[in-house]
Amino acid sequence: MAKFAKFCKDMGFVYQSSEIYGGINGFWDYGPLGVELKRNIKEAWWQDMVRNPPPGPSGQEIRMVGLDCSIIMNPKVWVASGHVATFADPTRKCPGCGKFTRADQLWAILAESDWMNSLLQEFDPVTGKYDSPRLMKWAKGKGQKLAPNLALVKNPEVTLSFLATRVNGQPEAPPSLQEFTRYVATEQLEATGLQEPCPACGAPLGEAKQVSLMFESHAGLDKTEESKVYLRPETAQGIFANYRNVLDSTRLKLPFGIAQVGKAFRNEVTPRNFTFRSREFEQMEIEFFCHPAESQQWYEYWRDLRKKWYSTLGIQSDNLKPREQGADEVAFYSIGTTDIEYLFPFSDDPQELEGVAHRGAYDLGQHAKHSGMAEKFMYFDEERWNADSAGRTTNSFKEWMKTNPPAADVEKYQFTPHVIEPSAGADRFTLAVLCEAYTEDKVPDAKGNEETRVVMKFHPRLAPIKAAIFPLVNKDGMPERATALYRALKPHFNVFYDDKGAVGRRYRRQDEAGTPFCITIDGQTAEDDTVTIRDRDTLKQERVKVADVRGVIEKALTPGV
Repeated sequence: MAKFAKFCKDMGFVYQSSEIYGGINGFWDYGPLGVELKRNIKEAWWQDMVRNPPPGPSGQEIRMVGLDCSIIMNPKVWVASGHVATFADPTRKCPGCGKFTRADQLWAILAESDWMNSLLQEFDPVTGKYDSPRLMKWAKGKGQKLAPNLALVKNPEVTLSFLATRVNGQPEAPPSLQEFTRYVATEQLEATGLQEPCPACGAPLGEAKQVSLMFESHAGLDKTEESKVYLRPETAQGIFANYRNVLDSTRLKLPFGIAQVGKAFRNEVTPRNFTFRSREFEQMEIEFFCHPAESQQWYEYWRDLRKKWYSTLGIQSDNLKPREQGADEVAFYSIGTTDIEYLFPFSDDPQELEGVAHRGAYDLGQHAKHSGMAEKFMYFDEERWNADSAGRTTNSFKEWMKTNPPAADVEKYQFTPHVIEPSAGADRFTLAVLCEAYTEDKVPDAKGNEETRVVMKFHPRLAPIKAAIFPLVNKDGMPERATALYRALKPHFNVFYDDKGAVGRRYRRQDEAGTPFCITIDGQTAEDDTVTIRDRDTLKQERVKVADVRGVIEKALTPGV
């Protein structure tokens, strides 16, 4: 991933935020190519899920609208949602260097630490074998620099004696990697028992404590408890808080969806794995409201649609792994959740791109309770009420309610909708697209000799640059014709003009940027008004009329959902 991150920086996809000041952990900037890639991802999602979603389970049109909610809301929103009380991670603080580590991710983080990877060269995790003299040498050499607070480094003789006693006492059961790690982290076994080390310096970690993941700020001039606000940790609650506003200001009827793309902030204890786990990120979320009796089929609809969407945009390998959460994983209010996961190169296990959750009526119920406006979160099904008018003596729902009808009959017409939530990470999908697109292959150079090239095989809809226009040489009217074509295409696509260097080198530069088409104006263009279009992936070149170039590009950009 270090090599890949450098490539992303060198090409202008992703930069470390504030790099000239040493950076800031968990924050990233998108460069000229990266901002176009991420923008294309968000626009593809909005087009395919909001403006033009496929028909529903019964062939009906899907009604969707959008919102753009503020990042800072009334803090009561986060009390109602449960974030103030429960949105926290178990965290352990290192007494040696003062750094924090997620308790539930300690071993995964240790696997990435420099000192742990160096120490593993002296231990066989399969057989449990180790060489005491080599461990002693490591402790007095590399260990001094990499893990100065590790027990093995501070007091190697005592620590190795504890380890030897354990191995000699159970020769038939060699220590596992985790047990070995705990022994080398323990200096006073009798007093403390086995301890677990800090991934940064090796010191024994403190006890786990819950730490809030929400960023706090203040609204107004006084920084008091009353003025405290939060940067939103998710975009969903703004949709729930505006549910009634949307109903009152539109002609929407159930089922319908409200979508939002926006920033969210989580004070992650240990941001890592490039942009995957960041403190500032962007979400693409839908809250789809439906009748409780129909919610399961809508959950299955959105689960299957969201699985398919990723594959239509180039994630077609075995790296895509949808997984239904087990009973021990789902939130207490969830009726069902599917994680759509991707096998990133930094992990042996697939990691979440998106969650599709059946949230029941939990969120609307919470806001109904905490706002004191329960009636605003109920939905009255006027169409169903009118359809059943023949069997009633009154057309007034309020009058009918005075007859004390059974609760089941009331819920047929007035109820709290269930919610299906497809929640995708724009940054995580951007990272997945970058990982999936990165390819090294061999192509012939101008002399026919094979050379290695890096090519970003983006789906054309997502590619930052859709086409590059080259004059073969800077004479004979070719630059003028190339400029004219560039200006004709620029209002419709992000295109790039390049007249510097040999055309082969220009091809390579665009391959690295992921540009699907390179268009060359040559001597024949003046004769028959045709140009050469080169395909990035197949390297196939064909001649096309200048008037047809726009159509060729548009065809490649046609959504396939």
